[in-house]
Amino acid sequence: MATRHKSAVKRHRQNLKRQERNTAIRTRVRHIIRETRAAIGGTDVETAEQQLRTAIKALTKAVSKGVLHRNSASRRISRLSKQVATLKAS
Repeated sequence: MATRHKSAVKRHRQNLKRQERNTAIRTRVRHIIRETRAAIGGTDVETAEQQLRTAIKALTKAVSKGVLHRNSASRRISRLSKQVATLKAS
């Protein structure tokens, strides 16, 4: 009853490791996006642009790691870029 397949035990171990990594990446991305939105809410265009670059880098990396879907990341990048452009224009 207590016997498990070695491959199942290994797969479970791998899944836990990936889950931990994915959670860390997802949390980091969310924090960066939150900081970017806060910078956009301010009046400093330079800070907003700097944060946008950081957000784009983090989102792209999350896609390459398989944490986010590429269209989802693309949509977020697009919306943030649009907000920064609006801030710049005003």
